[in-house]
Amino acid sequence: MTVLGRNVAADQAGSTIIEFAVALPILTFFIYGIFAVGRLYEANAGIQHALGEGARYATLCLNPTSSGCTNPTDDQIKTKISNKLFGLADSAGWSTPTITTNTTSKTKTITVRYQETPDFLFVRGPTITLTRSKVVYYPS
Repeated sequence: MTVLGRNVAADQAGSTIIEFAVALPILTFFIYGIFAVGRLYEANAGIQHALGEGARYATLCLNPTSSGCTNPTDDQIKTKISNKLFGLADSAGWSTPTITTNTTSKTKTITVRYQETPDFLFVRGPTITLTRSKVVYYPS
């Protein structure tokens, strides 16, 4: 089978572009997915940092007196956490921190949450919730 003296079955011209056309959408999908997962890692770092700063602040003795300490209020701790957020965690997926106080053991459990639904170009992923907690002892 020849066309103008060339063997069509052995002709390799154009095969590279066909392979590229098949591989490009798959490669683009994977690269986009890597960025979507990277966004979750960035949000995780942001909430971990904010949680650590809030936990540190909760352990401070703001006004030491002879009878004890003035501890930060829960609202002050929540404000500190919200002010220390960075990256994608400081967006719509962030929810207000919750603080549970146990007066018997003099501890506070601080919990933060972040939700995101990753977008993999043409496909929406499942909603992912990142939840982190810390238990801190507060001064008396």
